[in-house]
Amino acid sequence: MKRFSAVAAGRVQRVGFREHVYKETFDKDISGYVKNLNIGEVEIVAEGSEEDLRALINRINIVRYPIAVKSFTIKWQEATGEFTTFEIIRGDLQEELFERVDFAGTIMYQTLENSELNLKKQDQMLEKQDRMLDKQDQMLEKQDRMLDKQDQMLDKQDQMLQIGIETKEEIVGLRRDTGKYLDDEFKEIKKELASIRGALARAGIQI
Repeated sequence: MKRFSAVAAGRVQRVGFREHVYKETFDKDISGYVKNLNIGEVEIVAEGSEEDLRALINRINIVRYPIAVKSFTIKWQEATGEFTTFEIIRGDLQEELFERVDFAGTIMYQTLENSELNLKKQDQMLEKQDRMLDKQDQMLEKQDRMLDKQDQMLDKQDQMLQIGIETKEEIVGLRRDTGKYLDDEFKEIKKELASIRGALARAGIQI
């Protein structure tokens, strides 16, 4: 088991840094404490396995709004086993109240910023959706124009088919009338030939 004593300097008080350190030790086999120092720094003393302690250092030596650790001095020692849990050592009531008010204000400001970012993202998504709907409308308009053209082409085809049917009917009627006319003409010619033959026969002329 190992132990380290560390002092974090920078933006580490009234920004929830102690709560962050405590959270990173929660449900871990780490004991010790974290507390504010009078000079605006934070002291961390932790005992546990060297692997767990090095992982803890990586998770708390951060610059992540609103926390900004500018320096982090560490001293390694052998564990003493004097701690049973990890805790936050609080200051006097007024100091803690001011820190909580400052931290709450920071969180509220960050929440507002996140809300504004979310609203901007929502606006961007809505703009994209509007553009997509516009494109869909344009595509539907093109489809409508294409369908109109197809309808016009089908109308023309129907007209051509109707003309073809009427032409066929006219040709059939013409053929029928022409056939009847020729039949009548042939009958008349046969009658005339028969009359001529009869006249020649009566005159004694044989054909």
